Amino acid sequence: MNTETDTNLIILVVEDVAETRDGIEKLLKADGYRVAVARDERDAIESAQLRRPDLILVSLAGLSSEVILTARRIRECAEVGEQVPVVVFCVEGIGEGGEVAIGQNVHITQPDNFNQLRGLLARLLYKIPIAA
Repeated sequence: MNTETDTNLIILVVEDVAETRDGIEKLLKADGYRVAVARDERDAIESAQLRRPDLILVSLAGLSSEVILTARRIRECAEVGEQVPVVVFCVEGIGEGGEVAIGQNVHITQPDNFNQLRGLLARLLYKIPIAA
């Protein structure tokens, strides 16, 4: 995927565990994306206002419904617009390897490997239709 990735695309990674955040950042950078990182909602809003990401990836501890609301607040408070896809990692409510669009360009996923996440990000960033 390295050769096809537009290095001007910025992904904001919101992750509260430093080791996980660093790992995701490293993998996305290896794929050619520019990456901004945040550890919580407030940090994410500030980073999104500054960096204007093309996609927001949220992986925070808590109930899926709370994390989804947090992700939507980040996009709304940062005023990045609904055209910016938001991807939420959820442990509950979706089976491993699954992904679901839940409206307003918000998607929840629980990939069972990084290649599945790569595929979802590529489809959302490059406007490739997601198969039903």
